Amino acid sequence: MNDRQLEEAIESLCRSKAEEFRLVGYEHVTSKDIWNCVSVKYEKEGIPPLYMLVNDILSLKVMTFMNFMTISAYKGSTFD
Repeated sequence: MNDRQLEEAIESLCRSKAEEFRLVGYEHVTSKDIWNCVSVKYEKEGIPPLYMLVNDILSLKVMTFMNFMTISAYKGSTFD
């Protein structure tokens, strides 16, 4: 799997998770928001193996995501 295929696979997973969140009432969640939430823990350790990325994206809970968004807002992050 080359880098482009990996990026497309990760984007597809994030898009799928964002659609799942929209189904439960969080209409404004994007795949970029999902990736930002999941990838924040990789800043210090680096990108993990693919199976861990997939697990982290697919097992993301709404409460974890909302906590991330709230903390980001307090820190002054802007959301597109």
